[in-house]
Amino acid sequence: MSASRVTERLPRLLSLVPYLIARPGIRVEEAAADFGISERQLRRDLELLWMCGLPGYGPGDLVDLSFSGDTVSVTEDAGMRRPLRLTTAEATALLVALRSLAETPGVADTAAVRRATAKIEHAVGDATPVGLAVDLGAHELGGDPGRGEAAGITIIREALTAGRALRIRYYTAGRDAVSQRTVDPMRLLIADGRSYLEAWCRRAEAVRLFRLDRVDDVVLLDEPAAPPPDAVPTDVSEGAFRARAEHRSAVLELAPEARWVAEYYPVEQVVELTGGRARVLLRYADPDWLVRLVLGLGGGARLLEPPELAEVVGERARAALAGGGGAG
Repeated sequence: MSASRVTERLPRLLSLVPYLIARPGIRVEEAAADFGISERQLRRDLELLWMCGLPGYGPGDLVDLSFSGDTVSVTEDAGMRRPLRLTTAEATALLVALRSLAETPGVADTAAVRRATAKIEHAVGDATPVGLAVDLGAHELGGDPGRGEAAGITIIREALTAGRALRIRYYTAGRDAVSQRTVDPMRLLIADGRSYLEAWCRRAEAVRLFRLDRVDDVVLLDEPAAPPPDAVPTDVSEGAFRARAEHRSAVLELAPEARWVAEYYPVEQVVELTGGRARVLLRYADPDWLVRLVLGLGGGARLLEPPELAEVVGERARAALAGGGGAG
C-alpha cells in the first residue's frame, strides 16, 4: 500500500470504532457515505479491524464486529470508545512541525502538508491558545542577521530548479572551523529531524550533507551545477550520521544546561541520570575538537572516557585556572 493510501486509511480506521459504537446497527451504505468512501472500501476497512488480534489468538480478540444483513455493530471495542483527539500542546507542536516542513522545499509534497495543516487548524478551532504565535522565520541561517533561514532555502531551491552551483560558508563542528565551499546542489532533505542540503562538494570531491543550521551564507553562482555521474545520493534511511571505522567513542556526563549536546551532535546512546543529568556516548573524529567541546561547556560536562583525553581536559582546565589566578 502506498504511503498516501496509508495516511488516508489509518485515521479512518481509528475513527470507525467510536463512530460505530455511537450508531449501533447502522447500515453499511450510510456509514460509507458519512466517510466519503464506497461500500466496498468500508467493508475492507471493517475486515481489517476485525483481523486485529493478539499474538497466538485469532481475529476478533481486540475489535469484534457483528453483521446483520446490511447493518453492522461493534461488540468489542478494545477501549477505542472515543475519537482520537489531540491536546492543545500536541496540536501546536504538530502545527509547528508541519509549517516548518512546508517551508523546506523539495523534501515533501508541499500541497499535502498545507492541506494537513489546514485540517488540524480547523480541528483545533477555539482550543488554540489566545496570543500564541510561532515565527518560523526567526531562525537565521547560520548567524547572518540580514538573512533568515527561509531566504537561504529560497536561494537553494532556485539553484536546484535552475541547475546552478552555490557558494556556501559552512561551519564544520568536528573541526570547529568555518570554510568556503563551492557545491553542486543535488537535493534538500530532512533526516533525524534536521534539514540538509545534499550536494557534490568540489573541495572534498565527494557527496556531502550540509546541515542548514550550520550554513552561514549562500550565494547563487552564475555557472551550471555539474555533479559527476558517480555522485550517488546518500542513504539516510538509518539517519544522516553513520559512524566510520576511524571514528572513536567518548562518554560524557552532561548537566541539565548542557543536554543540548545530545541533540546537536551525533550520539549513539543516552542514559538518563538523576537531577536531569545524562550520560551520552558520543562519536568523534578529532580529539582536539572533543577537548575543546568539553572545556567550552565548563562545569556542564564531564569527560569519563577515554581516560587519556579526560586527563588532557583536566590539565588544560587547571592551567587556565592557574593563568587566571596569576593575572588577578
